[in-house]
Amino acid sequence: MARERERERGDRGNREERDSEFVDKLVHINRVAKVVKGGRRFGFAALVVVGDQKGRVGFGHGKAREVPEAIRKATDAAKRSLVRVPLREGRTLHHDVAGRHGSGKVICRAAPAGTGIIAGGPMRAVFETLGVQDVVAKSFGSSNPYNMVRATFDALKHEDSPRSVAARRGIKVSTLQSRRRDVDVETAEA
Repeated sequence: MARERERERGDRGNREERDSEFVDKLVHINRVAKVVKGGRRFGFAALVVVGDQKGRVGFGHGKAREVPEAIRKATDAAKRSLVRVPLREGRTLHHDVAGRHGSGKVICRAAPAGTGIIAGGPMRAVFETLGVQDVVAKSFGSSNPYNMVRATFDALKHEDSPRSVAARRGIKVSTLQSRRRDVDVETAEA
């Protein structure tokens, strides 16, 4: 019995250690009211983005009567929905991508070192938790935080690394990148 408790405590310690590697950002809290016989009952909905700042990120939505409980539920949901995004040099995107969800549209562009994160509200939270240091992003259409976060994730889903492209085409990464340099030289001369 005592050993089982120690094992459970040990597991809990490992779980907390694993959870500590993640950074979470609260993007939005929505308060809703339900009118009942005695007055109004308030509920809260939270949108949270979680990431390890090394290329993994996820978002979650949680609802509860109390704000901390809603945030906890959203954080748990975000940790269950983590996705891996390939990053160039661990600091920016490999190429420009566009994403959409509903009427929310976003464009994310790779940027040179030192640019920083140039993005609005909900998109900024996604990039900070993802670990991107240099990116330029613009949102069009809906400014609803839920749509913006989902559109950003849609864009990140389309992000490809040179390694995966080379594997798909059946060529070497060096061949692929040399072709890219040749195209860059031609456009610079023109």
